[in-house]
Amino acid sequence: MYRTHTCNDLTASDIGTKVTLSGWVRSRRDHGGLIFIDLRDRYGLTQVVSDPTNSTEVHPTFEQLRSEYVVKVTGVVRARPQGMANPRMHTGEIEVLIDEVEILNESKTPPFAIDSDEPVNEELRLKYRYLDLRRDRLKRNVEVRHKTIKFIRDFLSAENFLEIETPILIKGTPEGSREYMVPSRLHPGTFYVLPQSPQQLKQLSMVAGLDRYFQIARCFRDEDQRGDRQPEFTQLDLEMSFVDEEDVMEVNERLMIALCQALVPEKKLLQAPFPRMSWHEAMSRYGSDKPDIRFGMEMMDGSELFAKSEFKVFSQTVASGGVVKMLKVEGGGARFSRNTIDGFEQIAKTYGAKGLAYVIVEAEGLKSPILKFLGEAEVEALKKELNLKVGDIVFFAADSFEVACTSLGQVRLACADIFELRDPNVFAFLWVVDFPMFEWSKEDQTISAAHHPFCSIKVEDLHLLESEPLKARAKAYDFVLNGVEVGGGSIRIHKPEIQAKIFETLGISAENAQKRFGHMLEAFTYGAPPHGGIAWGLDRLVMIFCNEPNIREVIVFPKDQKARDLMLDAPSELPVEQIREMHIQVIEKDLPSRNA
Repeated sequence: MYRTHTCNDLTASDIGTKVTLSGWVRSRRDHGGLIFIDLRDRYGLTQVVSDPTNSTEVHPTFEQLRSEYVVKVTGVVRARPQGMANPRMHTGEIEVLIDEVEILNESKTPPFAIDSDEPVNEELRLKYRYLDLRRDRLKRNVEVRHKTIKFIRDFLSAENFLEIETPILIKGTPEGSREYMVPSRLHPGTFYVLPQSPQQLKQLSMVAGLDRYFQIARCFRDEDQRGDRQPEFTQLDLEMSFVDEEDVMEVNERLMIALCQALVPEKKLLQAPFPRMSWHEAMSRYGSDKPDIRFGMEMMDGSELFAKSEFKVFSQTVASGGVVKMLKVEGGGARFSRNTIDGFEQIAKTYGAKGLAYVIVEAEGLKSPILKFLGEAEVEALKKELNLKVGDIVFFAADSFEVACTSLGQVRLACADIFELRDPNVFAFLWVVDFPMFEWSKEDQTISAAHHPFCSIKVEDLHLLESEPLKARAKAYDFVLNGVEVGGGSIRIHKPEIQAKIFETLGISAENAQKRFGHMLEAFTYGAPPHGGIAWGLDRLVMIFCNEPNIREVIVFPKDQKARDLMLDAPSELPVEQIREMHIQVIEKDLPSRNA
């Protein structure tokens, strides 16, 4: 038997008990005669001690022990000496006097300290992820992730949802992201793909009459990496029959509130029930379709104010159908240096703006490079409308609605960070609804689905498909937490004739639709119920629960920013025989350097 207890079990009530523990040597302290070891396993720490007067056979082995050796020890639990208790440890009142020890495995010196949360080079951490996971920080994150998923499973099971596993090898039906392809050995020249999401399969589950489905689903997207994305990730995926938007949002909101109360009770929910906000309102007020509403600093519209301005950047933008958005930052004029303001302008340009105008309110009056272009009436109207005070600064973005809102919205977030307005202990949830059904692609001058082609359209906007499809709204809803989209879903199209109309609007021919989605279209002819659902980004949610900066910190074995697995050295080359067996050929001249 390797252990009778874990390293977090023993307390004063166990004094006098003979026990066996196994774990890793966290630290070793030689106090002349006595040698103390902090023994660690997943559950915690126990101090064990070797006394040569108690066992002459054990002590020489203790002298050999080093950090991360794996050992098994047997001894008697005793109270720590007077004044030596450690109240920060669950086992801090006791120690184990050892009379038997066995080294189960030795360890090389680790490439970084295991018993410290000091920063370590990320590539080193990913290469030795199995060592990184021994550290307290990641161990806590893994536990939070487990508890989150278990809570979700229990909650949805009690709500009559069935947990259903959908296939990983499926048909390629591009939905906006690149798919990972898997060549078929048995069917030469054909390919499976790994699912970007179980979207079509969960809808088919509703056609099957399964009524309420959920899955902790693995999803795969061959995309460039960011802090909140990975090539493979985990969703809570669910679908419900005979529902409208309110039904789906209601059960998800109840689940989220219960989950937060159970997992992060120390976090304050800003509002419950969660507020609702249309996509247009979110963009106009906060410059984002996933706004952070923990703080105010809302944007205002200056299009009417500057419609006839002598400052042509503003007036010509409005005349061409664009907008002028304004952001007042109280105290920013006194706080921000010129370099800081220049930095804000670079942020705005990153998001498509041509520039970032500003006005600072000083005791002597307004100060701005654009002041000479503004009339006195405009200046007075600006002061009145924004209630400007000495020390304030106002930023302006003039462009199309989306560019002006988005660029100024990013400046808003940067200002909030300087003033430390984004309290991590406050959870501000909201639903963003009434998204555009379609979006315009400037690159290829075509209309594409803003979400996916199975998203239902607002009934009152059906007539817009013929004349102004870009004004049509979807029955879609996003779940937002502290400026992060943690979930998104929609009511689906369940009538074949409407689905055909959407395909037509998207420029998908009947022949192409049949080739790509024939299985769905045929299924809808056999009595598809009204249905809808949502998918949560579980990695993102746990990241926020754990106050981590990116999702790699809450995934046990993540990829790096170039989608590489440094621990397994993947992707890697395969033997030529295996490649040929899959009926594919590698074109050598197109291969990048492995060191690129």
